[in-house]
Amino acid sequence: MNVTLKVWRQKNTSTPGKLVQYNMANIDPDMSFLEMFDVLNGELTHKGEEPIVFDHDCREGICGSCAMYVNGRAHGPQTGGAVCQLFMRSFRDGETIVVEPWRSRAFPIIRDLSVDRTAFDRIVQAGGYISVNTGSAPDANEILVPRQIQESTMDAAACIACGACVAACKNASAMLFVGAQVSRFALLPQGQSERRERAERMVAQMDSEGFGACSFTGACAVECPASVPLETITRLNREYLGAKIISPGNDS
Repeated sequence: MNVTLKVWRQKNTSTPGKLVQYNMANIDPDMSFLEMFDVLNGELTHKGEEPIVFDHDCREGICGSCAMYVNGRAHGPQTGGAVCQLFMRSFRDGETIVVEPWRSRAFPIIRDLSVDRTAFDRIVQAGGYISVNTGSAPDANEILVPRQIQESTMDAAACIACGACVAACKNASAMLFVGAQVSRFALLPQGQSERRERAERMVAQMDSEGFGACSFTGACAVECPASVPLETITRLNREYLGAKIISPGNDS
């Protein structure tokens, strides 16, 4: 199959970028989207041109590194999968494919399709952990957790921190990501001791990073490759409100 690529090229954060067109011929439909980029970069290198910079690692939809906006959708036209799991058979022969980086003030462009997502790391560092000494690992069934809680926790923990929720949101909100991080601790017994402080610290860090406010349109959950449910946002709001109500010095 033959496709026309329009790829965002940008040297660094301070340099203006633009879409550059590349014509790809004889592409195997069973080739993955990232493999197609490998072929293109091979051709560019052979010509003495700069290859396109993009992030990738596991290529199995686990690490969340492959952050690309493809034809106006985070991770491309498929649902429930990262762009590394996208195959060229998802496109038509002769189609024009526009590839851009995530667009968010909190995700500055490093180069081309690669963006700096360390804002997510700083949010996790603000409260996405359990600091109390719990001793050695207990037996698997020592702490009884209801099945419904188990399932909800696993749904939240499925987040791969790719940033698709931010890219899909018209406000560039990170509420789905933060909601997933808060939910997976707030639901389990081990996370109860710091649940209030955790919600306050992580939301404060999210706001300081420059992410937008949530208007609850649901675009984030639709585009999430890990299918993190929208209810994690409502749980985050509940945890944060509860933390503010009982915070020391709150007169309300």
